Amino acid sequence: MDKTALEIQITTLPDSPGVYQYYDKDNKLLYVGKAKNLKKRVASYFNKTHDNGRTRLLVKKIKTIQHIVVFSETDALLLENNLIKKYQPRYNVMLKDDKSYPWICIKNERFPRIFTTRRMIKDGSEYFGPYTSMKTVHTLLDLIKGLYPLRTCTYDLSKEKIDGGKFKSCLEFHLGNCLAPCENKQTVTEYNENIDAIRQLIKGNFKDSLQRFRNQMKAYAANLKFEDAQRLKEKIEILENYQVKSTVVNPKINDVDVFSIVSDESYAYVNFLQLSYGSIIRSHTLEIKKKLDESDKELLELAIIEIRQRFQSHCKEVYVPFALDLGEEIKTHIPQLGDKKHILELSTRNAKYHRMERFKQIKITDPNRHENRIMAQMQKDLRLSEEPRHIECFDNSNIQGSNPVAACVVFKNGKPSKKDYRKYTIKTVIGPDDFASMEEVVYRRYKRLVEEKQPLPQLIIVDGGKGQLSSALKSLDALELRGKIAIVGVAKRLEELFFPNDSIPLYLDKKSESLKIIQQLRNEAHRFGITFHRDKRSKQALNTELETIPGIGENTVIALLKHFKSNARIKEATLEEIKIVIGTYRANKIITHFQNLK
Repeated sequence: MDKTALEIQITTLPDSPGVYQYYDKDNKLLYVGKAKNLKKRVASYFNKTHDNGRTRLLVKKIKTIQHIVVFSETDALLLENNLIKKYQPRYNVMLKDDKSYPWICIKNERFPRIFTTRRMIKDGSEYFGPYTSMKTVHTLLDLIKGLYPLRTCTYDLSKEKIDGGKFKSCLEFHLGNCLAPCENKQTVTEYNENIDAIRQLIKGNFKDSLQRFRNQMKAYAANLKFEDAQRLKEKIEILENYQVKSTVVNPKINDVDVFSIVSDESYAYVNFLQLSYGSIIRSHTLEIKKKLDESDKELLELAIIEIRQRFQSHCKEVYVPFALDLGEEIKTHIPQLGDKKHILELSTRNAKYHRMERFKQIKITDPNRHENRIMAQMQKDLRLSEEPRHIECFDNSNIQGSNPVAACVVFKNGKPSKKDYRKYTIKTVIGPDDFASMEEVVYRRYKRLVEEKQPLPQLIIVDGGKGQLSSALKSLDALELRGKIAIVGVAKRLEELFFPNDSIPLYLDKKSESLKIIQQLRNEAHRFGITFHRDKRSKQALNTELETIPGIGENTVIALLKHFKSNARIKEATLEEIKIVIGTYRANKIITHFQNLK
């Protein structure tokens, strides 16, 4: 369909909430989105220029628009989520339906069994979960079995069969793990009371079970049944210990979902904490791959609906870091202080830790993705027009004006490229003038690259503030490279980043990966420059020392260095080794000189 047909479709869209679907010329679904107002949302794709390249490409491919009108925003969120998971359109974020998580099942049967499973069977049984960790499931089941004796057999314990004496108590009964309902030693009512208490435990409510055990313990003690009372006391201690480990906020905070988001250029990480009676009963972090230029708000809205569906959460209230449109059925709260703020910060910390762990894994398993992410982040943080795949950093080194040198280190794709490092002896500057030295070395470096038609870097970093940056810019101006290469100055004290024609420095987050790369570049340039400066001073000192020996001239020193390669080897050489290079007479003078110094 041509553009006119698209315009007609857009103008006839309703102003109602709903879901829109974009199709290409082959009638393939490209994108699914939700909207409060279908007409306004869809029109926004076509009446403005998009900064994101993938969004521009999406709009270019759209040939047909379809829509589904729903009653409310909540319905739109749910429908969008279901359509994305069903059709997985190319330009939507990836939401994977995870069916392999473990659940805790209370089986729909007389004298219900409780066990873990990864399959949900619609037979009337109750399922709690899913849990993101099997360790959590086992810990909870161990707690339940330690508190309440339950059957583990798979027999059909119907009233007729039990009354007919079909079953005999097994080893579990003699071990105290089961009260033998199969022999009518435990009634259905007593067993179901335990099941009700277990339901509350799984939901995070420890209060009822604790009170029940305390009352029973007092009753046993009053009747002088001290062994039974001690057994219940041990159960109370187990339950209290488990509760302490799981309680992280005010116990009055009950039946609440907490969500937070951390994102970068390519991925977002949404953490979910579910609270019941002040305890975290579930934690999960969802990783979302961005497809277009989705905002954190859009991603968090989509993730909340997905996570609540996946974990079958029906909490009426959620804590979130900023305002969201989740429909009228879910109450959103943005905590500002106290325990509620604390739990939101805990969720954010979990999202950050998950992100860091993923970075470490990706760095090992997929180094290209790791490099791409860092380069994209540096481009964004430093406001560059392209990714800084090739970065060069300059540093001057001199001590009281002696032996002024400079170093240039090169990073490619965020890693040192040592074969491209260069060191310079300052030729045109007299005395300790860092500004003039920076101007000279930058000019020499890029004059040569231009003459040899070598690739230029995307970013230049100079170690220093406004003065060094201005000096480097003079050289770029002289070579007519201003504007062709991005350049930034780094002041050491506060890690300030100075840009050309901008008096206000940029401050990056101290934990920013972009800042870490810049610091690594600067430190490497400083190390490389200091090493060169130290070697030069040592060589000069030894050369001067050799030339002070009577009968040893400049040509002799050159011959020795050419043969022995380093100053240290000359000092360690024997008389016979030196004689081969400069003869017996001068070799004796050098050996005698070094022996007298010892």
